[in-house]
Amino acid sequence: MHLYVATSNPGKLRDFNTAVTGDITLSPLPGLASIPAPEEDADTFSGNAILKAVAYSLAAPGLTVLADDSGIELDALHGVPGVRSARYAEDEHFDTGATPDERNLLCLLDRAAHLPAPQRQARYRCVLAAARDGVLLATATGDVEGTLLTAPLGTGGFGYDPIFYIPAHGKTMAQLDQPTRLSLSHRGRALAALLAAL
Repeated sequence: MHLYVATSNPGKLRDFNTAVTGDITLSPLPGLASIPAPEEDADTFSGNAILKAVAYSLAAPGLTVLADDSGIELDALHGVPGVRSARYAEDEHFDTGATPDERNLLCLLDRAAHLPAPQRQARYRCVLAAARDGVLLATATGDVEGTLLTAPLGTGGFGYDPIFYIPAHGKTMAQLDQPTRLSLSHRGRALAALLAAL
């Protein structure tokens, strides 16, 4: 089975490839840059993943297209930043930090600064949807539970990885070696569940 992922993010592609086995081939969606991006205006990860998968599959007739929506949720902030994880600093008008990833990370640290350790439970969540010719085929979810730190640790990974601590490993996602980090991938878990559903 050949599946086409509607992303140009190398980190996401790497994470998804951890779950590929057997006769599954995963490729970036051809011509993605020239396809108008649908507006991600749903209020759930599932809603955004579905609207993207359906829209991109309409632009790529005959191909099975995968699209995800993923991010970090902090329980004490009622799931924030959630679906707005990639645009959190922009939403909060938070301008500190050189790159979008840095701004988002620093913004979340700032907004969670008042929370004591027992209230810093967080999770990475990914919802993945598959569609062909505008028809939704399946969806699946992958989660990784952790704790939000008060300062970044580690240089691996991307996004919120330097502040996402995995108690079972005693390290942040950014401190883990790549094989371990990839084995914990919420995207990889979502893809494994999606492949089973397909």
